[in-house]
Amino acid sequence: MADKPVRADKATAVAELTEHFRNAGATVLTEYRGLTVAQLTQLRRSLGQETTYAVAKNTLAKRAATDAGIQGLDELFTGPTALTFVSGDVVEAAKGLREFAKANPKLVIKGGVFEGKAITAKEVSRLADLESREVLLAKLAGGMKASLSKAAALFQAPLSKTARLAAALQDKREQEGQA
Repeated sequence: MADKPVRADKATAVAELTEHFRNAGATVLTEYRGLTVAQLTQLRRSLGQETTYAVAKNTLAKRAATDAGIQGLDELFTGPTALTFVSGDVVEAAKGLREFAKANPKLVIKGGVFEGKAITAKEVSRLADLESREVLLAKLAGGMKASLSKAAALFQAPLSKTARLAAALQDKREQEGQA
């Protein structure tokens, strides 16, 4: 495939797709057969600024994936294929695609690439099941804060026990002195 001569406009398209494959944190392949232009526009808007949804010819997309060093996608390049290049939060993009596919069953998630490795449609769905990065970071921070609070309480326990013991002894002496 790489030894065939390529027209200049196709070479430019392949170079652009290759760059997208290299720069994206993840790429999701979808089949969009039967969707209207208005629905595709709505999908692009729902995915946000850091995600690019592009329709590409399968032969050019295959060549670009190969040029970017990505293996295992050849069987996904059948039928009308659109590529979702995710530069931002992969989980949010996967959730957006899944929600749109639920509302528009004609959109079919085929699979994709995550961190340079091919993933199946089921794995894309698992990514969508994850919580967003911000929520996970908040949970991590909360867990760390709880651990620090427990440690602080543990270190203060002997001091507070000593203070309560001294107060109890003082109360006992006062009661003995009055008796």
